[in-house]
Amino acid sequence: MDTLARLKAGQLAGSTRLTLNCGLTEFPREIFDLADTLQILDLTGNRLSSLPEDLGRLEHLQILFCSFNDFTEVPACVGDCRQLSMVGFKANRISHLPAAALPPLLRWLILTDNCLEQLPEELGQCTRMQKMMLSGNRLTALPNLAAMEHLELLRLSANRLEQLPEWIYRLPRLAWLAYAGNPLREEFCTPHAPGKVPTIDWSDLQLHRQLGEGASGVIQQGLWRSRGLEVAVKLYKGSMTSDGSPLNEMAACIAAGEHANLIKVEGQVGGHPQGSHGLVMDLIDPSYLNLASAPSFTSCTRDVYADDLRLSAPVLKRMAAGMASVAAQLHGHGINHGDLYAHNILWHENGDCLFGDFGAACFYPRDGSLAAQAVERIEVRAYGLLLGEWLERCDQPLEPLWALQRDCVQAQVLARPVFAEVVQRLAAAL
Repeated sequence: MDTLARLKAGQLAGSTRLTLNCGLTEFPREIFDLADTLQILDLTGNRLSSLPEDLGRLEHLQILFCSFNDFTEVPACVGDCRQLSMVGFKANRISHLPAAALPPLLRWLILTDNCLEQLPEELGQCTRMQKMMLSGNRLTALPNLAAMEHLELLRLSANRLEQLPEWIYRLPRLAWLAYAGNPLREEFCTPHAPGKVPTIDWSDLQLHRQLGEGASGVIQQGLWRSRGLEVAVKLYKGSMTSDGSPLNEMAACIAAGEHANLIKVEGQVGGHPQGSHGLVMDLIDPSYLNLASAPSFTSCTRDVYADDLRLSAPVLKRMAAGMASVAAQLHGHGINHGDLYAHNILWHENGDCLFGDFGAACFYPRDGSLAAQAVERIEVRAYGLLLGEWLERCDQPLEPLWALQRDCVQAQVLARPVFAEVVQRLAAAL
């Protein structure tokens, strides 16, 4: 018996989580039978265009997913769910977000890949907000969100913004910022030091097993025939992700250049029969593992590490130095990675690490402007948070590194060090 049938038969009493993905065109009223316990409701992948006006009866609901449906606006009744903190309406046809739809405890909002041209001014009153994903809309301006002192992750890629408001550069906790694919001035759209890689014809590649799949593309092991070299081939899906456009990701990967702590790009794919874009990269030794998992519903903006992970002082220092060095190179090229997280790091138990996933990357000017000063220091905060997570998992105190960590995460954005200074301080401490 499927989930909907079990729901209608009263067999799901006491459930805290419900997922219905079965072509729904109307909200099943039987969901209200779970009102005393339901915390997570996932209605992704149906054909819904409305929700019942009495949705607030789900008084314990904390997470609501309605992505990949047919909504043209976020229903106002969503705001009546007083405990709701996470709302996802990705990939609908939403052109209106009414102020009434904003629940009071909202901290995670996903409106990626819709048709929004403006946002309500009341959004700035959602001062608990930590994570907001607005990529792939039609926004030409943003309301004043300067009061969002808890906002840590902001995705604005692929909109119609001609400038970024200055309050972005002063948000005290912002650490992960993406805005590629907007009609900003040229310095925000092109790399400071463009990289060059050869074009590798599709006929020269032989694909083998799939190695992984992410939001932006599929990675397969392959053979570069003319070189006799085993490689990894990433083919981009060409669709919008929560971070932005896969084509922006590819451009940033190429512009990043070579570094011992970056996964090397051998070339870009040419001549694909369906016109797909792709990159050919070094094949990583399987002894390298993901350092952490992406944030969970509970952690929101923080990665999830294995409970038993401990880092020795030598390993921690090696990783800290490697990541600071690669970040310094990226920002020297005017590249903001936008997703400086442990879940984007492959590591070896000896402390070697490789950084990847440029899905949120964007370019910025290196001209002494406020943007030039602040964008790097926003990412320095992300580095500081990462360093703190590692120090918490080390049995040695390492006070000089803790002092650096505190400087990197301080609330005054422009008082933080730049990555070149981080590299120097690490060298002195190590």
